Amino acid sequence: MTRWLYVAGLMGGVFLLGRASAQSPSAALDSFAVTWEEIQAKVAGSEGRSRSVIRQPTATLQELEMHVTTLPAGQSSHPAHTHPNEEVIIIREGTLDAFQNGKTTRVGPGAILFMASNQPHNVTNVGTTPAVYHVINWRTAATPDTPPSPAPAPK
Repeated sequence: MTRWLYVAGLMGGVFLLGRASAQSPSAALDSFAVTWEEIQAKVAGSEGRSRSVIRQPTATLQELEMHVTTLPAGQSSHPAHTHPNEEVIIIREGTLDAFQNGKTTRVGPGAILFMASNQPHNVTNVGTTPAVYHVINWRTAATPDTPPSPAPAPK
């Protein structure tokens, strides 16, 4: 069984690498599907919390970026900050306090957060288990050129 899981994980990785290499980063993204198992098989980022799904232009966006984050209990995603791109966060598991432009809202599985351009935000896992959420960012010709910046800490 362990050998089968290894082979399945390897094949999933080959599929994802093949999809990424078949579409150069500057080419418009084609339609695609990725399963939860394929996302979980991806190596987590440098902090061990984020798994990248895609970062590429589409036919209508300069960039579409998606990743899945697993945030340990008691931790924040990052200090409150701003950036010019807008983003949507969809909570899969756990309980988060979402700080958005001066207001904090407690959310759980199924909740959707919209982070507006250049408004301070972050999330903090206030539960006792890891929180898992999907992040979708995009940039268009209308996205301001203002650089990301730190924001006042949530109160």
